Amino acid sequence: MAKYAIPLEALLRRFGTAGAPLLVDVRRREAYDAADRVIPTARWRDHRRAGAWAAEIPQGRDVVVYCVHGHQVGESAAALLRAAGVTAFYLEGGIEGWRAAGAPLVAKAALERYRPEPASQWVTRESPRIDRLACPWFVRRFVDPAARFHYVSPKQVAAIAAETGAIAYDISEPGVEFTHDGPRCSFDAFVKIFDVVDAALDRVADIVRGADTSRHDLALQCAGLLAITLGLGAIEGDDHALLEHAMPLYDGLYGWARFAAGETHGWPPKPGS
Repeated sequence: MAKYAIPLEALLRRFGTAGAPLLVDVRRREAYDAADRVIPTARWRDHRRAGAWAAEIPQGRDVVVYCVHGHQVGESAAALLRAAGVTAFYLEGGIEGWRAAGAPLVAKAALERYRPEPASQWVTRESPRIDRLACPWFVRRFVDPAARFHYVSPKQVAAIAAETGAIAYDISEPGVEFTHDGPRCSFDAFVKIFDVVDAALDRVADIVRGADTSRHDLALQCAGLLAITLGLGAIEGDDHALLEHAMPLYDGLYGWARFAAGETHGWPPKPGS
């Protein structure tokens, strides 16, 4: 493996966490325009101008660029970024290797519709629990790491969305797309609209739905998620601080669903464990 290539498995281990690198799609413009899916959170940039857009990257943030197959386009972008002082890598195998491995992809059209530059804004009811904490986690991990969230009084959500340009979610108002639909909760709406195909995320969605709609029969973890989020809400009065405390909870839940759902833990421990 080339020195500045990152293996798919290494990126996948960091994906969906606070420590995930900034992802940049550097496919040639014609290839990007013809595509219907991208790696979650990625924004397109011209690989030939990487030295110029390097200034947009937050200081100290790692970057992973990807092209179609992980050849000269991705490697050239990473080289230009490194020359500009950015810690950059290119994805080994490119997006096609990522796709072949069954790693998560999102609908490009949804990203372009709901993620303006430089950051998206979202608004919902104050005092968030379960679903209204899970939805921001999804947005930051699969859509826009820089997304901003606003918590307001229930009767003012739609009006404040109109005033600020934020996207309303988890309210029963005409025209709101990201909300409950029958037995499905707002988290399900986010997964559906962004068209994410990811077995681990589907497992998380079952747990969120069960906890949020009192369907604890959907997964054993539903009751635990309900208890922990209610407990966090009981000891933290500031909604934004509550969200920051809850983010690692959902990171862990997704990590469990992807890498550790088959593990068990018992007592006494086995010799050598």
